[in-house]
Amino acid sequence: MKLYVGNLAFSATDGDLREVFSQFGTVTDASILMDRTSGRSRGFGFVTMSTHEEGLAAIEGLNGQEVGGRRLTVNEARPMEERAPRHHGGGGGYGGPRRGGGRDDRRGPRREY
Repeated sequence: MKLYVGNLAFSATDGDLREVFSQFGTVTDASILMDRTSGRSRGFGFVTMSTHEEGLAAIEGLNGQEVGGRRLTVNEARPMEERAPRHHGGGGGYGGPRRGGGRDDRRGPRREY
């Protein structure tokens, strides 16, 4: 059973997560999600318990409990929802169309020859 674990201390590691949940059964996987740009923890992760019963016991035993100075949120993980594709083009970013205040506007009026 895969569990969502939220409100984790930012200093928590995958090993810490595995250790806390192992008191309720066999942990087959434990991972904390990290921010791609900063490399810091995002404050949540996932734990997979070997059986459904162990997962339920972990939810019962740890949801709302304080670990590392924070009250954990533990529940059954939901399947990831389908998201619309991200489009990174246009909109005034690098390489996008200019909308006022662009480099051409600082050169002053155009001269006609």
